[in-house]
This record gives sequence, structure tokens and C-alpha cells, in this order.
Amino acid sequence: MQTKRTIFGNKILPYGLLLPQLAVTLIFFIWPAAQAVRQSFLQEDPFGLSTAFVGLKNYTALFADPGYLNSLQVTLVFSVGVAVSSIVLALILALAADSCIRSRNVYTTLLVWPYAVAPAVGGILWWFMFNPTIGIAPYVFRGIGYNWNHRLSGIDAMILVIMAASWKQISYNFLFFLAGLQAIPQSLREAAAIDGAGPAKRFFTVIFPLLSPTTFFLVVVNIVYTMFDTFAVIHATTKGGPAQATNILVYKVFNDGFIGLNMGSSAAQSVILMGIVIFLTFVQFRFVERRVQY
Repeated sequence: MQTKRTIFGNKILPYGLLLPQLAVTLIFFIWPAAQAVRQSFLQEDPFGLSTAFVGLKNYTALFADPGYLNSLQVTLVFSVGVAVSSIVLALILALAADSCIRSRNVYTTLLVWPYAVAPAVGGILWWFMFNPTIGIAPYVFRGIGYNWNHRLSGIDAMILVIMAASWKQISYNFLFFLAGLQAIPQSLREAAAIDGAGPAKRFFTVIFPLLSPTTFFLVVVNIVYTMFDTFAVIHATTKGGPAQATNILVYKVFNDGFIGLNMGSSAAQSVILMGIVIFLTFVQFRFVERRVQY
């Protein structure tokens, strides 16, 4: 079978079609990243009137700062909690929706709606529900003997931000899992059932292995989401408190740079955060992908 190739009569046209995307990437991604790397080696006053080259001083100061080391630990707990809970719950919901025949579209629409909510709005919704004074959830918890107060308890605050961030991401994961489930031939499930495999065995031996490419993709996306896109959730619910219990890396970058006006330290933190995400993505593609069955 002969493959068809698209031939442009004008040699400049392909480059012209690529130019808008290249310009967006350069202006909004490459240039700011380069500026952050450059600024991480500088020490500036809050008004930008004087600048001094300090080399690696900003980086060494970070790893000697207990607040930054605490932020690393908080980010690890938060990222694992959000990624695991959002992926597992999305898979359960996708399995439930896939098993429905008549109401599948209705359930899918209802489950996708939260993804349309802005992260800041979602954070405020969860803040209202779990507000110790006016929230309905603390009122219920007090009825069973638990005094919920995320303003004073770091554990309560971490649970709150994990729930809020996971709720926002479940819809995204659900769409991909549902699409993956619908792409699995029904004949494979029926063959496993004829061979005597129960629902649990069919899932772990047939369905989940065939979902491994989707799962791998979502793990990568969710790690990036927890590192960068959860800033608005943290800002709307706990603002990094109490006592820095929910001060993840991306929120510390904001606090030190825009509130504390320590531009050099903030730039160094953003470079480290970018390096962590690149490293985790590399590890996942280099080692975890080997277990993926395409």
C-alpha cells in the first residue's frame, strides 16, 4: 500500500504554520525559564534597583533552610496523596460508568462537570464545606466526636487540600480511563468469563494490563498537576498553613518571590522545582514505561 505524502508547493509555508506555536512556546515557556535560571544566580533588592551576582549562594541557602526542607516533605506527601487518590477513584468511577448501559452518558456528564470548575473556585467550595465555623462537614464530625479544625491542625489541613485537589483532577482522569475501558474489546472480557475468571480476576489479568498505557500517561500528568496546577487550591483553602503544614513548593515560590520579594531565592526554587519535575518524568519514561503493555 502506497503511503500518501503532503507536498507543499511553497517551502516557506510549513515554517509559517509552525511559527505561531513556536512563538508561544518561546515567549511563554522558554524565555521565562531562561530568565528564572539567570535570576537564580543573582541577588536583587525588592525594587530591582541593584543586582549582584552571587553564584550558587541562593541554592546553598535553600538546602540550609529548614522551611524549604519542610516544603519538600510537604510536597512529597501532597503529591503522592493527590495522585494516588485521584487515579484510584477515577478508575473506580470509570468502571462503574462503563458497567452502566442505559445511563452511561448521564453519569459521564455529571462526573465530568467538576473539571469545568476553576481551581480557585473549587478550593473555595471545599473551604466553605470544611470551615470550622460555618461548614457542614465539621458539624457532622463533631456529632461523631471529632473536632475538625484545619486552621489549627496540620493533618486536617493536609487532608483538606488533598481532597480539594483530587476532586478537581478526578474528572480528567475519569475521561481517559472511560475511553480506555471502552476501547477494550468485549470479546476479551467474555472469553475470560467463559474460562471461569471472576470479576476481580478479569480486572487484574485482562482489563488493568490493557489500561497500563492510560495509567502511565495519567501518572505523568498527575505528577505535573500536583507540582504546578494546585497553587490556586492551596491559596484558596489554607494559604500554606497552619505552621507551613501545606506550604508546597509552588506556593513557597509565590510566598518568597511575591510576598517576601526575595527574587533570587524564588527563582532558585522555581529552577529546582522544574528540575524535579523533569527528573521524575525522565524516571517514569525510562524505567516505569518498561512495564507498560502496549
